[in-house]
Amino acid sequence: MTKMAEDSRRLGQLVNKGYEDDITQGTRTRVLSGGDFHEENNIQPDDVFGSEEGHDIKYKTLSWPLVAVLMITEIISNGMLSLPSSLAAVGVVPGVIVILFLGIFATYTAWALIQFKLRHPEVHNMGDAGMILFGPIGREILGGGTIIFAVFAAGSQILAGQLALGVLSNEKLCAVAFAGIFAVAVTLASFPRTLDQLGFLSIAGGISIVVAGIVAMAGAGSAPIQPGDVQVVVESDFTSAFISITNPVFAYAGHFMFFILISEMIRPQDAMKAAWVLQITATSLYIVFAVVTYWYIGSGVSSPSLLSLKPLWSKIAFGLAIPNFFIAGSLYSHTAAKLVFVRFFRNSKHIYTHTVLGWGVWTFLILLANAAAFIFAVGIPIFNYLVGITAALFAAWYTYGLAGAFWLHDSYHLGGGFRAWSQQPLMFIINVLTILAGAFICVGGLYATIASLIKASAAGELPPPFQC
Repeated sequence: MTKMAEDSRRLGQLVNKGYEDDITQGTRTRVLSGGDFHEENNIQPDDVFGSEEGHDIKYKTLSWPLVAVLMITEIISNGMLSLPSSLAAVGVVPGVIVILFLGIFATYTAWALIQFKLRHPEVHNMGDAGMILFGPIGREILGGGTIIFAVFAAGSQILAGQLALGVLSNEKLCAVAFAGIFAVAVTLASFPRTLDQLGFLSIAGGISIVVAGIVAMAGAGSAPIQPGDVQVVVESDFTSAFISITNPVFAYAGHFMFFILISEMIRPQDAMKAAWVLQITATSLYIVFAVVTYWYIGSGVSSPSLLSLKPLWSKIAFGLAIPNFFIAGSLYSHTAAKLVFVRFFRNSKHIYTHTVLGWGVWTFLILLANAAAFIFAVGIPIFNYLVGITAALFAAWYTYGLAGAFWLHDSYHLGGGFRAWSQQPLMFIINVLTILAGAFICVGGLYATIASLIKASAAGELPPPFQC
């Protein structure tokens, strides 16, 4: 037996012990459902934080509604504002079909990810999942990818905040100064050690982006630019079309945080309820916002679309969206710091006790993550392209492709090998296609982003670093 198979067999001892007897084959097949819970405290064996009785710092405090709000704040953010321009690039019908399909697809992959987490309660982040799937190399690649993507996503939110502050002030300060102001706010909001303290801030963040979207649609309708200047289908080259399609792909790209969120839930088995709320809210809002905005503004709609509104409406919408931008940014920075912190101190007193070393390391990690996000965002001329590259490299797998690998791994190692696959041919095909879809998005996204970067560089369109 290989070491990986042996590790999986050992991990399998932690999951529920239900079996189905197959009398005709004389074998027993494990039922692939969620893991065991101690009914009195909802703690699984080998849980990341374990029993927290007597701990100074308690992590497992999130209810599923609060997790749903955290997910909404993190995912329904500035990515939504690029969707009208995607419809303008490919047409209303293809654009809406892509948004709807990806919303349904992301719901399935969320389910697969949650089931994997319930069967492997020791998983805290994508790095831990990579350890189970691919060993130490997988842990480093998927863990490192999570940190890189989280820092770049935080930088993207800092740029969104910089843009919002610039619009509100009529560009009265240097853009770098606005980014610095916003980075300070993001840093302060990301300091709490537990996600429940960010959860209540996220209520404001989630409400703000939804209200901003509604106000933006109202502004587009009351002061239209080119109403009805829309096309059902638009012919385009591969690079332009694929970049436009990746906007909705990455508008759903929040799954990389799910393991960390679920690890701090009171009842991890309720995680799918939060995912349903997220996906229904996101898919519905994305479609309505994209179609309405595109209809009233027309084919010249900008990305972000709030820039295409009349000045007053643009200022109102950006002002309403600011709480979401900085809270989402803080969630990303918190995620990068939390992954490293738990990796350093898992099962030690520094996780759950107020120690000088624990708080010192946490403070350093938070400052480092936010400083890196700020410097990358304002100091690298190709930062927006780097965000696209990291999203293609990692988010394509975290949100889509890896879900197929999770199911294939557990059904094989915990369900009876190849026989488990043959007994569920439809699920086998779906999950193989899920992996292939992740690979297609990854390769296509890399190609389109790099091609666009080369084109922009040749045309002299890249801004200088630290541009005011």
